[in-house]
Amino acid sequence: MRIYEGPEDLRAMQSLTQRLWSPASRWHVGDLAWSRFQHVGREPEWPTALWERDGEVAAWAWARLPGTLDLHLDPEQHDLAEEILRWFDGVAQDDGRVVTLLDAESGIADVLRGHGYREQTSGPFFIHLRRDLDALPEPKVPDGYTLRPVGGEDDAAARASVHRAAFSLPGLPSSQVTAESYLQVMRAWPYRRELDWLVEAPDGTPVAFCLVWLDAHNRVAVLEPVGTDPAHRRRGLASASILAALHTARRLGAEYARVCARGDDDYPSARATYQSLGFRRYARNVTFVRL
Repeated sequence: MRIYEGPEDLRAMQSLTQRLWSPASRWHVGDLAWSRFQHVGREPEWPTALWERDGEVAAWAWARLPGTLDLHLDPEQHDLAEEILRWFDGVAQDDGRVVTLLDAESGIADVLRGHGYREQTSGPFFIHLRRDLDALPEPKVPDGYTLRPVGGEDDAAARASVHRAAFSLPGLPSSQVTAESYLQVMRAWPYRRELDWLVEAPDGTPVAFCLVWLDAHNRVAVLEPVGTDPAHRRRGLASASILAALHTARRLGAEYARVCARGDDDYPSARATYQSLGFRRYARNVTFVRL
């Protein structure tokens, strides 16, 4: 086991995630890049460790203090799950523990139950949806709006601004995405600016976006993130940016796309948007807690 030291170790984590990819996988290489780089200065809150065998990453674990854990584990190395949970107990800052898995990860779920974790059966949860990239509709925006890919790093401030507008909702913590952190995202593997799409209002202000990450080896794209400024919602802008990005992903070799959205009825709008574009549910996240 070794402690995460920087971007090179993220690439090592991505190598495991890419090697293990299947529809039963919770993680995609793009999820890791976005999650790690969307914020600046939060690294002390994220103890992270990698486990290697025979020169190859066999597992990684990413704690988010005070007590939340994400992990990815080679199914042939399930004996490491016990060690990962002991490591997590050593870095967590309070008695509460939260671990999220995909419902297909039944082997790890059994280990969690053996350590006193219980499945959370109420509250928000996320589902995974997918669609193949054949017969994609063409993207359309209302008159006066403009749909375009990100032009380069000069767009980082605008991209961060519209992200904050989309995700700074009443009653929730404000988004911490900044121009500086978005530059980190743009410089991370496997970011490609032709897969990062914006919709601009008639005055040139960015008001909607979709970023797609492509795992070219597995020919699968993931949408992360997608959003619209609340002042411009219900005009099909997010759908247009999604379709534009997916058309590009298909030209670059993607065969299907995946997205994660809230599955409970307290926040149905994103799920409804994806379903209207042909995405269909195939899995869900399951949260385990130990108090």
